[in-house]
Amino acid sequence: MFFEEGTELVVAEFHKKIKDAFEVFDHEANNTVDVREIRTIIRSLGCCPSEGELHDLIVEIEEEEPTGYIRFEKFLPVMTKVLLEKRYRPIPEDILLRSFEVLDPSKRGFLTKEELIKYMTEEGEPFSQEEMEEMLSAAIDPESNSIRYKDYIAMMVVDDG
Repeated sequence: MFFEEGTELVVAEFHKKIKDAFEVFDHEANNTVDVREIRTIIRSLGCCPSEGELHDLIVEIEEEEPTGYIRFEKFLPVMTKVLLEKRYRPIPEDILLRSFEVLDPSKRGFLTKEELIKYMTEEGEPFSQEEMEEMLSAAIDPESNSIRYKDYIAMMVVDDG
């Protein structure tokens, strides 16, 4: 595989980021993490794979006989390749905004908690209960019981700078 000059430095930076993210969930300090933590680790690295893509990644890094744990030495090369290829990038801010505006045809600038739950559980690829609770805790303003989606989008966007 051919990479341009300076790639070793980029790879070294990626290795450090991947190791740091992995170690947060390596509670036994034995270079393994619970397979259920992989989604969180991957997202903390700025990648947003779909459920299907996440499943494919886990299949690629799991042991032949799944143990429920992922070893760092199997995770590192796969995740390095993902980061080098810029796979699973987050959706751009303008597309996110247009998506929320489709759900808000009267252009109020917000969705109620009830509307958001309905869209998250009944449309497209439904959110799991855990994903829904995580999003609601971050997105819903407790005073108005709604999501001001422009504020939420600004909070979600990953800065590549």
